[in-house]
Parts: sequence; C-alpha cells; structure tokens
Amino acid sequence: MNPCELLENDVKLRTPSMYEVIIHNDHVTTMDFVTEILTQIFHKSPPAAAALMMEVHQLGHGVAGVYVFDIAVTKKSQADLRASERGFPLKLTIREVLV
Repeated sequence: MNPCELLENDVKLRTPSMYEVIIHNDHVTTMDFVTEILTQIFHKSPPAAAALMMEVHQLGHGVAGVYVFDIAVTKKSQADLRASERGFPLKLTIREVLV
C-alpha cells in the first residue's frame, strides 16, 4: 500500500463550527454608528446595513454575520474597540450555530 493512500484514509476532516456575531440594541448608541459598524466591519451594503440596524432597533438584536470562530472574535473585537473609542456602550455577543 502506498504511504499517501494510508494518510488519506486515516485523516478525517470535519467542517469547522460556525458562530453568529449578534449585535444588541441599547438606548445610547446611535443608529448611524450601528450602520457604520455594519458597513465597515461586517461589510454589509448600505441598504442591508440600514435594514439590519432597524431590525436590531425594533427586535432588540440581530445577526451581523456568521463566521468561523477566529473571524467572529476578530470582528467583535474590532466593533468593541470602535464603540469604546466613540463612547458608545454597543454590545455584541458570539453564539455557536447549532446544526
């Protein structure tokens, strides 16, 4: 048996878990700032960002994006830092997507 065949048969790959970055409504953070975060960090189009911002405002939260863990943490950290720099108490959380 070829050694490469042995490795191919022994390696079991699995799809990485996915995580939602959830943005939460508050009564201080401006709608413009939320839209800015959604366009600049989560790369939403301006219309999609505005629609999601309204969803967050009306329902209390919304999913900014779904990513592998490291990217979800990075995007949350970027948004947290920008909110802190601007003096907003914007809250984002990360939740594993259960399949």
